[in-house]
Amino acid sequence: MRFVPAARVATMPDPSETPSLLSAVGDVLKRQVLGVQEYALLSAQAVLNIFTPPVYWLDTLDQMDSIGVGSLVIIVTAFLSIGGVLVLQTAAQFQRFGSTPLTGDAVSLALVRELGPAITALLVAGRNASGIASEIGSMVVTEQVDAMRALGTDPMRKLVTPRVVAMVLTMPLLVAVADFVGLVGGFVVAYFTLRLGAVQFWTRAVNALDFGDLVQGTVKPLIFGFIISTIACHKGLRVTGGTQGVGRATTSAVVVSSVWMLVVDLFLAKLLLYVFQK
Repeated sequence: MRFVPAARVATMPDPSETPSLLSAVGDVLKRQVLGVQEYALLSAQAVLNIFTPPVYWLDTLDQMDSIGVGSLVIIVTAFLSIGGVLVLQTAAQFQRFGSTPLTGDAVSLALVRELGPAITALLVAGRNASGIASEIGSMVVTEQVDAMRALGTDPMRKLVTPRVVAMVLTMPLLVAVADFVGLVGGFVVAYFTLRLGAVQFWTRAVNALDFGDLVQGTVKPLIFGFIISTIACHKGLRVTGGTQGVGRATTSAVVVSSVWMLVVDLFLAKLLLYVFQK
C-alpha cells in the first residue's frame, strides 16, 4: 500500500466539488438571460404605468428640466464644433469638383439623418444615464427603495416611469436644438472660409431635406431616449455591493446604453431608409 502524506491529502481537490467549465458557462448564461428578462419586464411596466394612475407629473417635469435644460450647454458647445468640422471636411472634397454650394446640402443631411440623433444620444447618455443609475443605485444601497415599498409606494411608478417619460419627451427637442446649432456652426465656417452667402447656404440646407429625413430625425431620438433611460434605471435598481456597486452600475449604464443605442441605430437606419426610399 502506497503512503500518501497528510499534507497532500488535505490539499487534493475533491472532483465532486470542482465546478466544471460547462457549469460555469451555464451560470453566466443564466445570469444574462435573467438580466434580459428583468429589463424586458421593467420596460413594459414603465410604459404601462403611464396609462394607469397615479402618474407623478411633477417628478416627470423635474426630470425633464434636469435632462433637457441641464444638457443644453453640452449640446450647443459640441454641435457648434461638429457643424464647423463637417463644413471643413466636406468642402475640401467639393472644391475639387467645383461644387462648393453643395456643402449646405451635405451638412444638413448628415446632421438631421444621423449625426444629430446619434451624437446627442451619446452625450445625453454620458451625462444622464450615469446620473440616473447612480441616483437610483444610491437609493437602493441606503434602503430608500425598500422604505418606499413599505409605505405602499411603487418604486417603478415613482422612480422609473417619470425618468423614462422625461427622457423620451426631451430627446427630440434636444436633437432639434443640436441640428439647428450644428447648421449655425457650419454656416459660420462656410461664410468665412468658403465665402458662401447666408441665402445660398440656408436655402440649399433646407431644400435638401424631405419628409423622410425629418421622420428619421424624430423617430430615432424617441427610441434612443427609451433605450438610455430604461437601461440606466435597470442598472440602478440592480445595484449590489454598497458604494462600489453604485460605481460599477454607473459605468455599466453609460457603456451598455451607448453600445445598444449604436447597434439599434444600424438596423433603424436601414429600416427607415428602406421605407422612405422605396
